[in-house]
Amino acid sequence: MDSTKASGETAINMPESKSTKAKTVVYATTKATPLPQGGGWKRGVAIFDFILRICALVAALAATTTMGTTDQTLPFFTQFFQFQASYDDLPTFTFFVVANAIASGYLVLSLPFSIVGIVRPQAAGIKLLLLILDTVLVAFTTAAAASAAAIVYLAHNGNSNTNWLAICQQFNDFCQRVSGAVVASFIAAVIFIFLVVLSAVALRRH
Repeated sequence: MDSTKASGETAINMPESKSTKAKTVVYATTKATPLPQGGGWKRGVAIFDFILRICALVAALAATTTMGTTDQTLPFFTQFFQFQASYDDLPTFTFFVVANAIASGYLVLSLPFSIVGIVRPQAAGIKLLLLILDTVLVAFTTAAAASAAAIVYLAHNGNSNTNWLAICQQFNDFCQRVSGAVVASFIAAVIFIFLVVLSAVALRRH
């Protein structure tokens, strides 16, 4: 059997038949199979997702540790009272610490899944799972930060209608620390929103 190649086509010579004594030439055209596109773009998104998770973890841990270690005692006291302020005096601040601690734990556990997304950028199941959990954590961290921010506002400004006094003039260090913790928690919540958007875009273009 003889074969020749020319212009991307292959000519195959068939053996002569005894009855027809004719030569039949069959041309086979070969085409290259295109490779899937978009893998590099999705890998870049997955790497950015991993970096954002580390940033959110730092912010959530900062919010948790700052609020959880906030405690101030004034240097003066009376025979019956000692003026002290601690985060666990208010259930809102306790919820804040618990919520951000849960967010920190989730972010640590999500890092291996994010690494798998870098190695296998075409995997849609992992992105969908992280999208659902990130959405839950957006609501969780935003609720904790917003409720704590309301208490911090009252601590700074008070409320004359209800005779709530501003305590930050006396407990200045306490108010500065809880304010910083609230800011860090809002930063974590914003990063969670970006993570949700990234996952949604990656799934939309899958």
